Amino acid sequence: MKLGQGPKPGRNGKNPDGMGKTRMEKSEPGWNGKNPDGMGKPGRNCLNPDGLLKPRNGPDQNPDRNFYPVITCYNIQNSSMAAIGKKSYTNLVRTNRNEDHEYPFYTEGSMDSLKARYETAKDSVMKAAIRLNKARIKRDDPNNDEDSKINHTLENAKTFSLDRSEIGDSRSLSGCSFSSDGNFLTTSSITVVAKIWNLPNINLVSSLAGHTQRLTDVKFSPITNHIATASADCTSKLWKPNGTLLHTFTGHLDRLSRVSFHPIGRYIGTTSYDKTWRLWDIESRSELLVQEGHSSGVYGIDFHHDGSLAASCGLDGIARLWDLRTGRGVLELEGHVKAVFGVSFSPNGYHLATGGEDNSCRVWDLRKKRSVCVIPAHTKLISGIRFEGEEGCFFVTGSYDGTGRVWSGRDFKLVKVLNHEGRVTCVDVVGGGESIATVSHDRTIKIWSCKNGEKEKAMDLD
Repeated sequence: MKLGQGPKPGRNGKNPDGMGKTRMEKSEPGWNGKNPDGMGKPGRNCLNPDGLLKPRNGPDQNPDRNFYPVITCYNIQNSSMAAIGKKSYTNLVRTNRNEDHEYPFYTEGSMDSLKARYETAKDSVMKAAIRLNKARIKRDDPNNDEDSKINHTLENAKTFSLDRSEIGDSRSLSGCSFSSDGNFLTTSSITVVAKIWNLPNINLVSSLAGHTQRLTDVKFSPITNHIATASADCTSKLWKPNGTLLHTFTGHLDRLSRVSFHPIGRYIGTTSYDKTWRLWDIESRSELLVQEGHSSGVYGIDFHHDGSLAASCGLDGIARLWDLRTGRGVLELEGHVKAVFGVSFSPNGYHLATGGEDNSCRVWDLRKKRSVCVIPAHTKLISGIRFEGEEGCFFVTGSYDGTGRVWSGRDFKLVKVLNHEGRVTCVDVVGGGESIATVSHDRTIKIWSCKNGEKEKAMDLD
């Protein structure tokens, strides 16, 4: 600086307006000898014992200004709150500080969701009462020989043989499902088309075209003749058997994996790689539930036969149970060491079977909240699993090793092997277990029938 000239603005630690820093006295609140505005760094030298910044005004002055330093401190430490305005967050802090008011920690659901929970609870209580009463009758009846009935069913299962085989599409098949009466079968393919076939001859009835990307699953309703499809285009669609599209359910943020009907028939559940599974109302066309909880993509889903519980499994290697009457997670089943792709409830009400990428199948006892059997079921990953629907005397697994396998529901031993030429992608069992359907990457639909079961049906007709 030349002799006779004043200081240049903006130099030597001065402000752009040419004024030097305003220094604070040590007696002023917030002094730390660093910041020119007199405020210390958040979280240092400016905190009261309660962890809040000291207000600039006294407690008897403008209350909103007393909370602004709190907002400033929170915004710096948590950038996710930056979009919240001063006034709204001030009210939030006031509410939390007022012991006479409680701030809700949940998001209120819709009236449709409330009605669905009420209907689910009412229906599940009735079905559970019927199931338990049936079990008591079996237990108390001296003439009832349950073991002999199970032995008879398992002996029939040993006679499963290939009844029909048909090319289902020009490319790999991804899903299959029997109708409730067992007279029809629907299949899905990566060619974005689902098809309906009549049985036992496997003749094509109709095609369901409307998705824009490959189909990942398809299911028949247990009550009506409606069909639900899931696709990699992030949507699920509801169809009539003649191919008429009823509705498209949108909301998932990533491709869908599986779809399943609730036993009531009014709701469908879908799983997705967006780490959620969702519940939809067919009648109101509304989304009832967006369920988070898995740390990775959700793959399989099944509903308890009473309708009270849902089971989901996913790429995080965990199966989870959810109470549909309250919306809460009730049980976490850990044991698989890799992704879990299949889950199925037994009709007995307390067994749950899962299968996954570790090539094993686990059977869980929900009463004991633990696995009661680990089956080294296949040599490659298990893609699907399904219990026989009436008594749960056996269940079927499908695998990328090219086989479907039938297992005893009593001692979990192997009963029968069903061979494909390609990877088996899905399995289903009709009603009382007389027939099994498997679909594969080899593009074929195979129907496996129990010979003794056919003889019994013929006797009943006579």
